[in-house]
Amino acid sequence: MSNPATPPRSLAEALRARDDASLAVLLRARPDLITPVPTDLTQLATRAGTRASVLRALERLDRFALQTAEALAVAGDPASYRELLGLMAGDDGDPAVVAALPRALGALRNQALVWGDDDRLRLVRTAREVLAPSPQYPSPTGLGPTVREATSGMSPGRIQEIVADAGLPSTHDPVSAVDALTKLFGHRKKMAGLLATAPAESREVLGRLVWGPPYGQVTPEPAAHLRWLLDRGLLLPTAPGTVVLPREVALHLRGGRAHREPEPVPPAVEAAATHRPQVVDATAAGQAYTALATVEELLKDWDEGGPAVLRAGGLSVRDLKRTAVALDVPEPIAAFWVELAYAAGLLASDGEADERYAATPAYDEWLDRPPGERWAQLASAWLTATRTCGLVGGRDAKDRALSALGPGLDRSAAPEVRHRVLTLLAALPEGTAPAAESVLARLRWERPLRGPQQRDDDLRSRLARWTLTEAELLGVTGRGALSAHGHTLLGAPPAEKGPAKGQEKAREKAQGQEPSGPGPGLGPGDKLPVHHHHPDHPAAVLEPLSPPEQAVAAAAAGRLLAPLLPEPLDHVLLQADLTAVAPGPLRRPLADALGVLADVESKGGATVYRFTPASVRRALDAGRTATDLHAFLTTHSRTPVPQPLAYLIDDVARRHGHLRVGAASAYVRCDDDTVLNEIMADKRAAALRLRRLAPTVLATQADPATLLEGLRAMGYAPAAESAEGDVLITRAHAHRTPPRTAPEPVPDGPPTPDTTLLAAAIRAIRAGDLAATTPRKPAGTAARGGELPRTTAAETLATMQAAVLTGDTLWIGYVNAEGTASQRVIAPIRVEGGFVTAYDHTADEVRTYPLHRVTGVAELAED
Repeated sequence: MSNPATPPRSLAEALRARDDASLAVLLRARPDLITPVPTDLTQLATRAGTRASVLRALERLDRFALQTAEALAVAGDPASYRELLGLMAGDDGDPAVVAALPRALGALRNQALVWGDDDRLRLVRTAREVLAPSPQYPSPTGLGPTVREATSGMSPGRIQEIVADAGLPSTHDPVSAVDALTKLFGHRKKMAGLLATAPAESREVLGRLVWGPPYGQVTPEPAAHLRWLLDRGLLLPTAPGTVVLPREVALHLRGGRAHREPEPVPPAVEAAATHRPQVVDATAAGQAYTALATVEELLKDWDEGGPAVLRAGGLSVRDLKRTAVALDVPEPIAAFWVELAYAAGLLASDGEADERYAATPAYDEWLDRPPGERWAQLASAWLTATRTCGLVGGRDAKDRALSALGPGLDRSAAPEVRHRVLTLLAALPEGTAPAAESVLARLRWERPLRGPQQRDDDLRSRLARWTLTEAELLGVTGRGALSAHGHTLLGAPPAEKGPAKGQEKAREKAQGQEPSGPGPGLGPGDKLPVHHHHPDHPAAVLEPLSPPEQAVAAAAAGRLLAPLLPEPLDHVLLQADLTAVAPGPLRRPLADALGVLADVESKGGATVYRFTPASVRRALDAGRTATDLHAFLTTHSRTPVPQPLAYLIDDVARRHGHLRVGAASAYVRCDDDTVLNEIMADKRAAALRLRRLAPTVLATQADPATLLEGLRAMGYAPAAESAEGDVLITRAHAHRTPPRTAPEPVPDGPPTPDTTLLAAAIRAIRAGDLAATTPRKPAGTAARGGELPRTTAAETLATMQAAVLTGDTLWIGYVNAEGTASQRVIAPIRVEGGFVTAYDHTADEVRTYPLHRVTGVAELAED
């Protein structure tokens, strides 16, 4: 960075010296600075120094950039680049640190955390307050206060005694004495000579304190080796019984380094296994098909109305367990599928008085789409959702249980972590599955935690672990490696077998050109978005996509996946043991019909259905006849219909409807009175409290549904009938919620501004700054200290008319119709009818202003 002729005296001046591209980098990295857009660069600098904004910016630094900021916090103010390099690289000059430091310092400058040229580097005051060592908040560097800070409350006599014991000549005042002591501790040779005379026990004490914490406890009568250190100022008292190792002494003992282990290079993501890309894609496609089947099965199970909504919102623990049993998965996985369907807008609460969960109308539309499109909708919803199913079963800050579909599951960092984890996988050679711990280590380097929150089970690490699991469940990865359609989902072209070829295709696609080779799954109109190197990061980073870009990428990923999904079948294989085997996914009409006629016994690559008397009766209740069922099985079976299955259908059909149940409260009638006699004699019928009304009719106080269930439990096959005596056909009626939109992600602060918004914001800030900083001549009662200029109406009119003739530029104060005051720089063109028409430099356009709203006018200085 070239030094300006006049070094900036403030952050505002440093920002004023930046070009628009540099300001755009700042505002993109810290979008909170333009919410709302500041009026000028001075206000932008003020906002950039507020504690909340600085803390947010520090949290987004990588580990080495944060270490650099921490080193600046313990350096002088201002510090030179040479001093900073010494603190980071040490006396030996670590080559990796020397190479990486310009990038880290550039990141701090880009984000306006550091300003000034290389000779006068200044950390923003708020950042220094946050990162500088103090007894209440120790520095991550482990350094303590300087000699000057530690001796601030010490008596002049005691300071002179320390100077004398350290072998220095006495001085006339304590300030010069402290300066002499500081110079001694910072002089490598002299300090080495002083420490060479120290007892071994004294050096051992210094060794325990050198890397922090720098504070220790001493008794009122310290031992001789401690007294030796105290007498020479190598330990200084800070409170009764407490001593501290001065910063200058610690830096000498550390070889000049502020950090024990500088980390200039991010840890590499290590490979755990490598598979053939075809195996990865096939495995991922199989998982994607299972994901579609699982979501469909979940919502089909809730088709007539799902579990009730808890009063506080969400699913009860019991309902989640039932859902897990129905899906044959563990409860955490069931929570993932439920939350995924909710995030995709396929599931919601119905809003009724007795509120229950049910499928939304969007679910029916989703079912009608091709499998690739259905998967793309699920994957895109998962990638951008802030709801985090891994939290289900935990407790919130108020010790309340967190339930699936309930409140409190949103974590704004989730989309960013998911995207970053998949980006790290995309950077590996194709077919490579990463070691989970190396991924977590990389994420911790990129976003280190500060203070007591730094631990292995932090939220970002848990989100990363959940991402690896969920990506495998959803089919984004296969065997732990990112699939080809997973690459496309991120907005990157699928990995190629050669790095040069992959880079060339990526470059062509980024430029909106057609790739030189065929790209399966990418339509001729698809243009994946451009991704740039992050300016503050040593490695290439795929930036998250905007919603329209994400929709394009998801659609392309779905088309890439579609050929890998199994084709639905139109047949099953009937077995003699009353089972049917579906060797693959079935077409929907066949699957729906078979789901009524038989029960699913096992799922997997092949689904096994079992025929039972209850399942056959269910089909008959739905209006099918025995003839229909025989024809259905004959049409859709590749094997002959087994005799036991034909007998089962005929036997259940023969008995189906032999008994008729109606409302008396309820009655049961049968043309064969011997059957009714059997029922009356059966002890299991006692609970129904039946009584005979006629030889062929029994009545009860129970309702028809209870009577039906009771007789079916006794082994009969009764049929319900209407008031007219007709058999009632019972079909499941789908229950749908009113139209519901998918839940909106909870943003992590203001969204990153797009190019158009950045350009408009920078233009407005520049214009406001021009009006605020343009030099002007004093005129009338012109402004003092940033106030609006004040002149009389006659003076204003005369000055405007003169400026029209001379072409001068003026500075005016203006109050609009809402009473908002502003200052503007204008070049008057015409003055007539009580209005001035002028080119407004602030707005960069020609405008007309009423003269009565101009508070005053001043001429700009000639320079």
